[in-house]
Amino acid sequence: MADEVLTSVEGGVATVRLNRPAKRNALNTAVLASLRAQFDLLDDDPAVRVVVVRGEGKAFCSGMDLNEMKQRQQAEADPESGVTAVLRRIEGSRHPTIAMVQGDAFAGGCELALHCDLRIVAEVARFCMPLARIGLVVPFVLGQKLVEIIGPAHTRELLFTGQVVEARRALEIGMVHQVVGLSDLERVTYDTAHTIAENAPLSLTGMKAVIQRAVSLREGIEHDDLDALVGRARRSADAREGVRAMLEKRRPQFQGD
Repeated sequence: MADEVLTSVEGGVATVRLNRPAKRNALNTAVLASLRAQFDLLDDDPAVRVVVVRGEGKAFCSGMDLNEMKQRQQAEADPESGVTAVLRRIEGSRHPTIAMVQGDAFAGGCELALHCDLRIVAEVARFCMPLARIGLVVPFVLGQKLVEIIGPAHTRELLFTGQVVEARRALEIGMVHQVVGLSDLERVTYDTAHTIAENAPLSLTGMKAVIQRAVSLREGIEHDDLDALVGRARRSADAREGVRAMLEKRRPQFQGD
């Protein structure tokens, strides 16, 4: 089996590439563990100034692997185990990070892009948080990231409807930084990465630390009650029905329990 996350470093720019194109780069246990390990290594690498996160194939990342999620539901285990911690680890990287989004970034894939510092996307890219369509509730810290970036009004629309947001609309609401043609995406992304990499390393690390400290008050918000709501939804019959329906490509029949 090919490595599901590939990492390379050139000219101060590290590239972390999701490598499950046949599965639309869906996040499974192995991918999440590898992402955490790779970012741990990159933080200790003095040759790295900036990190580009990208996906192999047509999709950036389709979110959690539904087949693995179904198996974990059947085993009554947490179907999203580890994803929040890994996304927070990526956000906490001491290096500036850029998400290069060439295609769909859905659910956990959308959050993966949002937990990078910058997002440069192709015109054909699409974003979506379809959790309500499969009976789930967004974990507090991931919902918090949405509100931080696009504000409460657009977060409501994104989460309540579960509908797709096209690249140009994502730019309008502040979700992404640049929208370019697909053929220009790699060039523009790496031009930006090299521009950042040419700056002073201590400045880059220090300014990212300043930004992280500026938003650190969010860490003190209590959310145990919200975590309980998230857990209840994950364990619900509706969540099991939602995952089955998506895998079977049919409309779910939700019962509210």
